[in-house]
Amino acid sequence: MSNLEQAPAEIDCANSGTDKPVEVLEPRPVPLGGARAMTVYRTLPQKQRSLIGAWCFVDHYGPDDVRHTPSMQVPRHPHTGLQTVSWLFTGAIDHLDSAGFEATVVPGEVNLMTAGHGITHSEFSTADTTVLHGAQLWIALPEHARHMPPTFENYRPEPLLGDGWTLSVFLGTLGTKTQWSTAPVRTHSAITGAELTLKPHTEVVLQVPTDHEHGVMVDLGQPTINGRGLAHRELGFISRGHSELTIRAGAEPVRVLIIGGEPLNEEILMWWNFVGRSHEEVVSFRQQYQAEIGAEPGDASENRFGPFPEGTPAALPAPALPTVRLRPRHNPPA
Repeated sequence: MSNLEQAPAEIDCANSGTDKPVEVLEPRPVPLGGARAMTVYRTLPQKQRSLIGAWCFVDHYGPDDVRHTPSMQVPRHPHTGLQTVSWLFTGAIDHLDSAGFEATVVPGEVNLMTAGHGITHSEFSTADTTVLHGAQLWIALPEHARHMPPTFENYRPEPLLGDGWTLSVFLGTLGTKTQWSTAPVRTHSAITGAELTLKPHTEVVLQVPTDHEHGVMVDLGQPTINGRGLAHRELGFISRGHSELTIRAGAEPVRVLIIGGEPLNEEILMWWNFVGRSHEEVVSFRQQYQAEIGAEPGDASENRFGPFPEGTPAALPAPALPTVRLRPRHNPPA
């Protein structure tokens, strides 16, 4: 997914609310696309918090009746230094990338694209999709992996079942005292990703590493997380030092996405669809991409972003760089 909202050139990276059990990050609407933009709701990054573990980006969208409103129509665009995580509740999206992978994203399956050194991809909701509803998340790759060749994986987790709850772990390991699930998908730092559903008035206690931080994003219902209520689309942040996540549903069913991991402890510079480490590096990524798609003159000999099949919609050009120097973002250790 293309991040068409330009990130601020400078961001206050101070950690806030770490003395509270749950810090609530509010969603903000962001147009995704051109004149007929689809609206997504972004909870990460925020001015007060840029990362949860190595997770650096959380968008939630739908349910949208795409028969009458804009659907997902995102032509070829670039990424560097990250992994994209696509998770759907309803609908289907066709994925195509410059590393030669084609896939259809469907509910209950995670699609993990590793951009590494550089990749371009496109995402279009399928012609038979009438309702589109899901989430797109990014993981910042650590220094040792961010220059790796691009790749792609698909995985359908077998859900864990409890008394009134279902847990589908699509990245890392998560569970209760008696049940655990581990996804075989390759990540490059200690990461957790899962979908949890609860029937009304149901509670589940998940066991988590005390050296990890976590986020819980609400798709459905109004759950409480470690005693703190969350509303639709809000992202609750839980700092390190907690060994359990207690998630409870009220009078309505609940569905949440759970993300977590050990703090990245690296400064990243995130602008548009690029994750790098310095202003000069991101400027270079933009120049190479613009040259490769023929949008601006420049050196395209490295072919960082790879070939793309002929006959596909024109690539999205990169936006203009801000007039101020790009600065890194990070969260100081809690």
